[in-house]
Amino acid sequence: MVRKILEAKDPFLRQVAKPVGAIDKKIKDVVKDLKDTLNVQKDPEGVGLAAPQIGKSLRIFYISHKEASEIFINPEITSRGPIRKSPEKGKIMEGCLSLPNYYGPLERSGSVTVNYRSEEGAQKTKTIKGFLAQIIQHEVDHLNGVLFVDRLLEQKKKLYKLASDDEWEEVDI
Repeated sequence: MVRKILEAKDPFLRQVAKPVGAIDKKIKDVVKDLKDTLNVQKDPEGVGLAAPQIGKSLRIFYISHKEASEIFINPEITSRGPIRKSPEKGKIMEGCLSLPNYYGPLERSGSVTVNYRSEEGAQKTKTIKGFLAQIIQHEVDHLNGVLFVDRLLEQKKKLYKLASDDEWEEVDI
């Protein structure tokens, strides 16, 4: 079922999500809701969605990008590679479906190793690089009650709004 995505100002998004125990019908329903909800996001298009964003305090997220489509349950980043630099107004502008059409040039690790369970319950460890590593870090932040604007503030980076004419407009955080 397609769920409403909580807005960035919702205090629920600031809570640390609870670990998943058994992968039962309730968890499978949340997984289906994450997939259904992310797959209909077109303006802006989304590449990842965490359970807290649909009002569920569970350590689950879904990523879907041309390179991959996968559910991560109880993910834990065990190592991070060097920072992948992003130009101030360059190609890698990070955004969030809880704050649509706002983006910032975050610097995140270019690779991560993550331990997690699949939606079938299998324990997995994977090293992920590039844009997918950025998505993983963003979604793990959601599970820990951290929004990308928090990271922008930490890095003293600017926030931009994508205007209707596809121009970047700087806004205050």
